[in-house]
Amino acid sequence: MTTRNEPLVSIIMPMYNCDKYIEDSIKSVMEQTYSNWELIIVDDYSTDQSYILAQSLSENDTRIKLHQMQTNSGVAKVRNHGLSLALGKYIAFLDSDDMWLPTKLEKQIILMEENAILLSYTSYDTINEKNELTGMFSVKKRVTYHDILKTSTIGTLTTVYNAEKLGKYYFQDIGHEDYVMKLEILKDIEYAEGIEEPLAKYRMTNNGLSGNKFKTALWQWRIYRDIEHLSIMKSLYYFIHYVYFGLKKYN
Repeated sequence: MTTRNEPLVSIIMPMYNCDKYIEDSIKSVMEQTYSNWELIIVDDYSTDQSYILAQSLSENDTRIKLHQMQTNSGVAKVRNHGLSLALGKYIAFLDSDDMWLPTKLEKQIILMEENAILLSYTSYDTINEKNELTGMFSVKKRVTYHDILKTSTIGTLTTVYNAEKLGKYYFQDIGHEDYVMKLEILKDIEYAEGIEEPLAKYRMTNNGLSGNKFKTALWQWRIYRDIEHLSIMKSLYYFIHYVYFGLKKYN
């Protein structure tokens, strides 16, 4: 049951050919101790059973809102479509192969409501394709724009921001679009606040973008130069930090 004092949280979930994991992802939202949420699933024209599985779960919970793109459009456009439909005070994100722990939303919304935090995040566990624990990514209690230029400290699956105060931040159709979105938010606020307890599970897959180190490094460099318009020297400074933290990130 929704309590009167619980603000609505809109959860944006892009979905594409993930029938191995989609039920676990959706159920991890349904099992949240925080009840006032809407899960906006946008299917990017899947060719497997993803849509059917998500539809089956949505029939039993009116908080799950399922939409489908007319053509395969890419994750940035899919997330933006979900954002355009979001009604919540808070915006959160969860990809269709990741999961949340049951108290994730509750702990973040309490933190944000009681302390006027505009952007929050948490530590998270990493898992493999068999749901086996492979590590943990620990976060700092507080980060700034300059901190995340050095390393992408904030996992998208743990990101929650106050759209009522800040407005909605839409995604650019580029590599690392979620990282750029977080940079944009942190340019508008003083800092983001973290919860050191791991409250989500991030899936590391062999065919995921996170596994393509060269491509992600190239995207990172282009973000410094083309999106943030940093000088060569500043770009090199932050890129050296990016490589260093990337090497130790999941150790």
